[in-house]
Amino acid sequence: MSIPKKRIRSHAKAGENFKAWLIMLPGLILMTFFVWEPLFESIRMSLYKTRNVELVRFIGLDNFISVTGKDDFMQALMNTFSYTFWSLLIGFVLPIILAMLIGETRRGKGFFRTAAYLPNMLPGLAVIILWSAFFSGEKSGVLNILLGKLGVPNQSYLTKAEWVIPIIIVIATWKGCGATALIYMAGMASVSPELYEAAAIDGATVWNRIVHILLPSIRKLAGTLLILQIISVFQIMYEPMVLTKGGPDNASLSLMQLMWQYAFGGSMNYGKASAVAVIVTLILLVMTAIYSYFNRKESDWD
Repeated sequence: MSIPKKRIRSHAKAGENFKAWLIMLPGLILMTFFVWEPLFESIRMSLYKTRNVELVRFIGLDNFISVTGKDDFMQALMNTFSYTFWSLLIGFVLPIILAMLIGETRRGKGFFRTAAYLPNMLPGLAVIILWSAFFSGEKSGVLNILLGKLGVPNQSYLTKAEWVIPIIIVIATWKGCGATALIYMAGMASVSPELYEAAAIDGATVWNRIVHILLPSIRKLAGTLLILQIISVFQIMYEPMVLTKGGPDNASLSLMQLMWQYAFGGSMNYGKASAVAVIVTLILLVMTAIYSYFNRKESDWD
């Protein structure tokens, strides 16, 4: 008696699915332990009055009401959106330009790739200490020394509320720009050289080749990196914490730094810290959902 081919294919497919789940199992276990369990525990803790990490009693949304009703929360929220704005203004286009410049380099391309990625290899704290010396308000500050040669008086840059967030974003961009540029370079490498040759034969300028060939080829990659950059910047914490301690007058305080202050800044209120963390998560989920909606719409139009 022969076994039907349909049943054989069904058993083979089931075996392949089992092997696939078996391969993914270690990653799923680690993700559950390190991502999902802490996430659900944070949501749970945000609904309780806490004593350190101990849950004392259920209080519903009281932690959220208490946190959002304070001036420092609104200041941190506006600052975080300001970080995002300056990051997109300064740090989104720069890696694309850097990738195009390195891609057009004829000699020493490997050297420029390494040089661009080098800041990303440095420890974050070391980068902040380096740049704090650069922007120091003392006479020994590197920027003050350079501008002093032009007759500009000494400035205390990190104590000016209108400058502190752009300065922090410049530091973060300097550190991460090279790594993002390498990702763009990988995307640009997928463009067929024949397109550039055909455009050159037709008399297209460099600007036309960039606008009509290069940028459309990395549009989806740029969209993905855009939402990843927003998520990353929304979680900015140690830069303002080390550089300015959130000052001057909370001008650089971020939501994640506010969360840290609730958890470790003296009050040890993990319930309120968890409430801030949940709020940040909800904001990022909304932003990601909006991006996914418009990205899907754009794909349907294409």
